[in-house]
Amino acid sequence: MTDSRFLTHLKDTLAGIEAEGLMKRERLIEGAQGAHVTIGGRRMLNLCANNYLGLADDPRLAAAAKAAMDSHGYGMASVRFICGTQDLHRQLETRLAAFLGTEDAILFAACFDANGGLFEPLLGPEDAIVSDSLNHASIIDGVRLSKAKRYRYANNDMADLEVQVLTAIKEGARFVMIATDGVFSMDGYLANLKEIRRIADEYGCLVMVDDCHATGFMGPQGRGTPAHAGVKADILTGTLGKALGGALGGYIAGPQPVVDLLRQRARPYLFSNALPPAVVGAALAALDIVEGADNLRRQLFHNAAYWRAGLESAGFRLLPGEHPIIPVMLGDAPLAQRFAAELDARGVMVSAFFFPVVPRGGARIRTQMNARLTMDDLDQALTAFEDAGRKVGALK
Repeated sequence: MTDSRFLTHLKDTLAGIEAEGLMKRERLIEGAQGAHVTIGGRRMLNLCANNYLGLADDPRLAAAAKAAMDSHGYGMASVRFICGTQDLHRQLETRLAAFLGTEDAILFAACFDANGGLFEPLLGPEDAIVSDSLNHASIIDGVRLSKAKRYRYANNDMADLEVQVLTAIKEGARFVMIATDGVFSMDGYLANLKEIRRIADEYGCLVMVDDCHATGFMGPQGRGTPAHAGVKADILTGTLGKALGGALGGYIAGPQPVVDLLRQRARPYLFSNALPPAVVGAALAALDIVEGADNLRRQLFHNAAYWRAGLESAGFRLLPGEHPIIPVMLGDAPLAQRFAAELDARGVMVSAFFFPVVPRGGARIRTQMNARLTMDDLDQALTAFEDAGRKVGALK
């Protein structure tokens, strides 16, 4: 029987989270994810999904998923190296590698698993990882699991990066890997990959980039932030769960020996079921769409520019940037939640972000653009933001 003191402790912790205004609540979407969703029977405008190109409810992906299930079944019931690999898995890995310009790629259940399994097999106690201070939690956890020495540099601070790299080298590191998000998703900032690559080349370091919030729409043909910056990363991690259809699944792409060793030793790969055929089939179709989707990318960035200009004109405080992630900065967690509730009442679905997802005092509404949003949608949302902002005191 569970110790009642333990359950009381958990209840007290939850009560504390509630009292601080930090409780996160989930909303039930009735039907498909998309530019509009249905919640509680109400049709809502969706401004908080990672569905950048609007492919999550694309009928072409649903058809590809169904065809893959018809031909390859529902699930693999096994890890890859026992009896869980199908031809579809290798087709997708080969296709991802070609799309990203690497020698090979390896699939994971999620990018969290990819980042969690990346560092430990490749780097030992004699090596070093120099990691951006605002990297995603999955990179932080993956770095912690490795035995490599750890160094951290201030977010996107290239002078500090160089100091940390030189410190690692001075302290005897055999190999040094610089790890960064391509896009810092809470802020919508892009990593300074041009300068990161320059520093890495000067001191003989490897560059690892998590490109979850860029693959499919940043750079030529959506090949990501390194392509956008005109440089090459040594190792790329990414997801199928955002612009590439929005289901699940992650990958690591890079040199052949890196991928080969990960197949032998990456624990999340070795001990997780293979991705189901439906996800793999739809991801292959998504890549075909994405390569020819310049029209969707143009619309996405047009929407982002229009939305940013409208929010700034209304008087909201934004973070600068070019990415479709556009946070509206509020500072106070309860204010952010009241603002989100008022927007919900006006038919606009957003999410309030607050500690521990962002630093204390950094609460915000993180809005995200979608290529399927129309100008009418955005105008409706701008009106809702102004009305709600005035009601809760976020606007004067």
